[in-house]
Amino acid sequence: MINLEDIIAIDVHAHVSASVNAPSAPPSEGALAMARYFGTEAKASTVPDMAAYYRARRIAVVVFTVDARTATGRLPTVTSEEVAEQAALHSDIVIPFAGVDPRAGKVAVIQARRLIEEHGVKGFKFHPSTQAFFPNDTEYYPLYEVLEEFRMPALFHTGQTGAGAGVRGGGGRRLKYSNPLFLDDVAVDFPDLPIVLAHPSFPWQDEALSIATHKPNVYIDLSGWSPKYFPPNLVRYSNTLLKQKVLFGSDYPVITPDRWLEDFEKVEVKPEVRPLILKENAARLFGLGEK
Repeated sequence: MINLEDIIAIDVHAHVSASVNAPSAPPSEGALAMARYFGTEAKASTVPDMAAYYRARRIAVVVFTVDARTATGRLPTVTSEEVAEQAALHSDIVIPFAGVDPRAGKVAVIQARRLIEEHGVKGFKFHPSTQAFFPNDTEYYPLYEVLEEFRMPALFHTGQTGAGAGVRGGGGRRLKYSNPLFLDDVAVDFPDLPIVLAHPSFPWQDEALSIATHKPNVYIDLSGWSPKYFPPNLVRYSNTLLKQKVLFGSDYPVITPDRWLEDFEKVEVKPEVRPLILKENAARLFGLGEK
């Protein structure tokens, strides 16, 4: 169990990019492209690697993989089952989310329930532009019904970060799927499903702010961008109307928590709001510290 007094922050957005069964596998082409875009290292990390890295920094971390096999024809580098099993060995610092392919239909629904009931995952990650699906298509509602039943936070990639940027044809990713406005429908139809809009939602930042302000079950994470590039409107809302609904996320490994936190120190966020963003909002969302 995570002891909130022992940590300084909760990073709600980190990618597991290597399996313990193949820890020295070379980075994927997509990982290399992301590294070039962000000017960082294409580092492949297993869950134990990440646990050690984050434990040294006294930061709890949400870890996950993305399953986009229908859209890409490729299996994920690491399974959600492995992520959950390895996270259980490092439960003092690691929070496991699952990645299922929503386009797998009934298979995804069955897998999601099994990952919750048998593997103890604490939430789910979706990447609409990589998985090539519109989140508000009712075809995926049976999957959301399972997540809502267990109050599982659902973290959705929104906007344009570095995924596919500068790659021929955008690496096959279509940005239209990641407009956060599609998630407004999901928030209405599943009012007890916690929804996190991942990243500053460029070019739809105002849409994201509007949804999070309007819908009690919608949050925003700040991953995928250095804080020094945050739009002024995002900072303004983080300081005011959304101060209890904005979450720290890095997008490790392409942005490290070290770099993110250093840049966050230079952003004009109120002193009383900083601990909310860095730890307290996520702790409340995930039910950490509750008995």
